[in-house]
This record gives sequence, C-alpha cells and structure tokens, in this order.
Amino acid sequence: MIVHDFSKNNSILNQFMSELRDIDIQKDAMRFRKNIEHIGEVLGYELSKTLHYKNKDIKTPFGSKTMAVYDDQLVVCSVLRAGLTLHQGLLNYYNKAENAFISAYRDHSNNSDSFEIVIEYLASPSLNNKTLILCDPMVASGKTLVNVLKAFKQHGVPKQIHIVAVIGSKTGIEYINRIFPKHTHLWIASIDDKLSNRGYIIPGLGDAGDLSFGIKL
Repeated sequence: MIVHDFSKNNSILNQFMSELRDIDIQKDAMRFRKNIEHIGEVLGYELSKTLHYKNKDIKTPFGSKTMAVYDDQLVVCSVLRAGLTLHQGLLNYYNKAENAFISAYRDHSNNSDSFEIVIEYLASPSLNNKTLILCDPMVASGKTLVNVLKAFKQHGVPKQIHIVAVIGSKTGIEYINRIFPKHTHLWIASIDDKLSNRGYIIPGLGDAGDLSFGIKL
C-alpha cells in the first residue's frame, strides 16, 4: 500500500486537525463537520494528481483550448455514518462520481474490550474497472475497512482503490496494508501511535460519528 501521510509536512491540514482534536472546539458540531469536509477536499485534490487524464478540446467564446481532464470512472463510498462529511468533501470536487454507501459498527459483546465489525447495509454500483474511493474518517484497528473490502467483492473488481481518512493508528494502517491490494493508496491527514484496549486511537480526537451527528444509543 502507498501511504500519503500529510502530517509529515506543514500545511492548512494542521489547522483543520488541531480544531478537530480540540475538546472545546469539538462542541460546535457544524464546525467539526466542516473541518472534515475541508480535509476531504484537500485530500481529494492531492488524490487527483494520480488519476488518468486525456486531452479534450474545449470551445471558448474566442476559440478553443486543449485541456487535460481526468478519464477515470470514480465511485466514492462512505462508511456510514461518520464518513458522510468526508464523502461530501470529495463530492465537492468529484461531482460526477458515482456513489456507494455501506454501514459498519462495532459490536462489543457483553461490553468487553474485544469487538467485531458488523455490516448490515450496502448500496453500490458495479465496481468493475472503476476507481473506488473509500472514505472513512478513522482508521483505528483497520477491521472496518477490511470488512468493507470483503463486502464489496460481490460488486466487481475495481482497477484502483484509494482510501481517504482523517486520522489513523499505526497498528490499523499496518493491518490494512497486509490485506488490501499492493497498489492501494491511503490518503491521510494524521497518524497517531497508539490504540486503547477498546480499539480507539490515542490521543486521537474521539468518536467522529458522535461528534458530527450526536451521541447514539
């Protein structure tokens, strides 16, 4: 897997990440969502540099101009519910992309630290020979993305997979690196060192789904 870790260099992503982590700024859910959306836009722009392009003659009011435009068939998939705002950031740039949605949640049986990822819903077009962009804000243990990859097998084989994430753990990234195809790209704004016993990123930023949309039962 090819990892693009944008925390290694200073950029505007530092500002978005600092606000996402800040426990006081987190109280503003709209601002939290907007920061994730901005990160989706920035990472979507960086991702665009790896797409395939073709020349196209564009007519202007005063003549014509040959422009390079991307030629990939894109499918943007968000992992519900936390991935919705990241998905929107990508759609702001890839507004002609097809869309897919998949639900995934942690099942802590008897409130134990160990958990399984449960997937109950998937809506997707065919992925055959298309470029799949998976957007999940948090790559914690990596189990969610691995289960998502398994679920997509019934929808065809994409020619390329991109994972777009806000934050991840080294453990989770190492895990998905072993499972996903070698030519997969991971675009991520920040990577933290540790996971808690219950599989949460430390120091992380909390639960992105709850902070974006409210606490669930």
